[in-house]
Amino acid sequence: MVRTVFAYAISALIAGAFVTPAEAQQSPSERPANIVVAGEGSISVAPDYAEITAGVTTKAKTAKEATDANSKLMAAIIAALVDGGIAKKDIQTSQFSIQPIYATQANTEPKLNGFSASNQVTVTIRQIDKVGEIADRLVSAGATNIGNLAFLHSDTSKLLDQARESAVAEARRKAELYARASGVTLGRVVLINENSTYTPFAKMARSASFAAAPIAAGEDTLRVDITVGFDIAH
Repeated sequence: MVRTVFAYAISALIAGAFVTPAEAQQSPSERPANIVVAGEGSISVAPDYAEITAGVTTKAKTAKEATDANSKLMAAIIAALVDGGIAKKDIQTSQFSIQPIYATQANTEPKLNGFSASNQVTVTIRQIDKVGEIADRLVSAGATNIGNLAFLHSDTSKLLDQARESAVAEARRKAELYARASGVTLGRVVLINENSTYTPFAKMARSASFAAAPIAAGEDTLRVDITVGFDIAH
């Protein structure tokens, strides 16, 4: 008899661990009944602008010589971009550095052998059909490294809102189906959790091989996944 009472007490304790304090004060018939479903909404759309990074790296015996040579090349690159229809406000320096170059030999101290100057710009291309042309201009103007091409959207919030509406509609459709199948009436929404994803298309490329390659923007898919909880009307 003692063993039976002890086992019952342990069972009651475990069951109580999964009940909130508010629920503990309610009888089973008074506790809220919910229908929780997942909804997914997505929209596929072509990007409306692109970004690309480009720059030059020059080497010389002195830091000044490396910087002067670099500045000359960058001036030619910027001029080529402007001639290609890129506004100056859409050309932004993203990285500039000057580094010493050391020569190393076995069993000797590293010896200063010169300097390397690197200058990178990020270019916003508003006319997305001109990406290939701009890449070609960069190479022709002397850019030694080109990459990080990304096709982007100017208003992702608006696009994601359309996906959100589709996700909510999908969740409600599922919940109504479960309610009909269960013989209950669907009530109000009591919970919404969202997980939205958007990854812009990016392409890594370098120098002349970039300009020679065909470039297609394609479409991006923006997706929203939600969890929606509905109560059951009484």
